[in-house]
Amino acid sequence: MKIGLVCPYNIFRGGGVQECVIALKDGIIARGHEAYIITPQPRGIKAESTDGILLVGTAQAIRANRTYADVSVSVDIEKLEALLEKEKFDILHFHEPWVPILSRQILTRSKAIHIATFHAAMSERRTSRTVERVITPYTKSIFKYVDVMTAVSPTATNYVSTLTGRKLQIVPNGIDLTKYKESPHNSKPKRIKTILYIGRLEKRKGVKYLLNAFDVLSTQDHNFRLIIAGDGPDRSKLEDQVEKNSVRGVTFLGYIDEKKKLSLLNSSDVFCSPALYGESFGIVLLEAMASGCVIVAGNNSGYESVLQGRGQISLVNPKDEVEFARRLKLLATDEVLRKAWKDWAREHVVNYNYSKVVDEYIDIYQSAYEKRQHRA
Repeated sequence: MKIGLVCPYNIFRGGGVQECVIALKDGIIARGHEAYIITPQPRGIKAESTDGILLVGTAQAIRANRTYADVSVSVDIEKLEALLEKEKFDILHFHEPWVPILSRQILTRSKAIHIATFHAAMSERRTSRTVERVITPYTKSIFKYVDVMTAVSPTATNYVSTLTGRKLQIVPNGIDLTKYKESPHNSKPKRIKTILYIGRLEKRKGVKYLLNAFDVLSTQDHNFRLIIAGDGPDRSKLEDQVEKNSVRGVTFLGYIDEKKKLSLLNSSDVFCSPALYGESFGIVLLEAMASGCVIVAGNNSGYESVLQGRGQISLVNPKDEVEFARRLKLLATDEVLRKAWKDWAREHVVNYNYSKVVDEYIDIYQSAYEKRQHRA
């Protein structure tokens, strides 16, 4: 089969959807099929294709779902039609098809089988007027062009399910488990315990509540430190919060690369992601689990879909600073509980290995392809 993976975001900038699409392309090729990524052309990239990536239209940074992303804003229709005619894809797999411009332009012109995957959780708060007036009619209008609909979690189906009665198959996100290894140093109790946050510094990520809880914890016990890695619009506010409240033991690292991320996950005692809402899944949680780093996380529905069974002990209401601080300390210091949690994580995370995720999508492609062939 020849498969095109349509990504509306800048594929050259990191992100959960982009990582999934790249891993899916590599996995499809490893299984003997052809695969290409179709994505908008960001600034600074002049070629029309590069390393199995076909660039269509242009990308620009816009605000979406309470964050910023480089997304498709325009498409040259003649070039798009020429591309589709030249490549003659058997399958086109659209990731986040509700994002305007690129997906719809392809859907309405393609003769391939169309698979749609919904990744994002629309805000668990009241939807914005933009969603109500623009995204909803747009999303409804593309359903008739889609053959199979999937989502990465039950949370990611919540919005789409209000617009259609069609069944959405759940295929979870994943990670490449070969990249992550438990460090032997992470199994040895240390006097100074390290709590780690990695992610964007924006309101919905709940970092200000982590700082509140850490203030409570570090006031009671000086043997803790907090590392905050990442950048975003709220960084200066959060740094001011630390200074104003004289919170001890907090370090802001700013943006970090992949190598540094893996090193921090291996050397930290607790990975904390206190997101309040807007999380459909939680790849960062899988990365921590695969690294043997115990988790404390916000009790949003996306994280709940990953932290099941014994993993539920990791979930906490970030706004309850006393309980939040208590949970951080418990999961950083109780070695019996930590061992039990790590045993659970080691067994649970294998369900999200990309090799398994790719196989699930290949089965979907094959089934849809055989049905098309049978009808023909």
